[in-house]
Amino acid sequence: MSTDLAQLANDRYEVADTLHRYAFGLDRTDADSLASALTEDCILDFRRADKKLHLGFSLITGRQAILDSVLPLIGPLDTSHTATNLQIEISGDSATLSAYVMSQHFMPRQGSRPGAEHALLMNRYDCELVRDGRKWRFKRISIDNAWSQGNPEIINALATHRVLTSKPRSPK
Repeated sequence: MSTDLAQLANDRYEVADTLHRYAFGLDRTDADSLASALTEDCILDFRRADKKLHLGFSLITGRQAILDSVLPLIGPLDTSHTATNLQIEISGDSATLSAYVMSQHFMPRQGSRPGAEHALLMNRYDCELVRDGRKWRFKRISIDNAWSQGNPEIINALATHRVLTSKPRSPK
């Protein structure tokens, strides 16, 4: 029986670590850390949060699509994610995780300026995970926004600016 309890404790630790690798990958723009938290066919569903925040996100399917979509938006910003209230259920090689994740976003190098534009989001994560060898990975991440402060549009603002400024200018 103690072996089962030890395995359960280890699994719960590893499931929590999956959320921490995910957050670290977002905060540090570390594609390897973020990818290590996702299955190849992971689904990221931000649509419930998007209904409240109006940021234009759609369902994203696949590890590479998540990396290609999320890192260019979040990566350039000064961002920090803090996870709390983790509730973890383990069933064999599957698990569920519910947590609150607070994310703070500032334009690059603006966070220390008084009155800097920002977005503070408190999101509820409901996730499905699978065991992949010794690691756990997200199979599905569903995010709903509990509340926000500031201007969530800054999440799109820098990416939009980069797209507009990277387009070749037409000759006059």
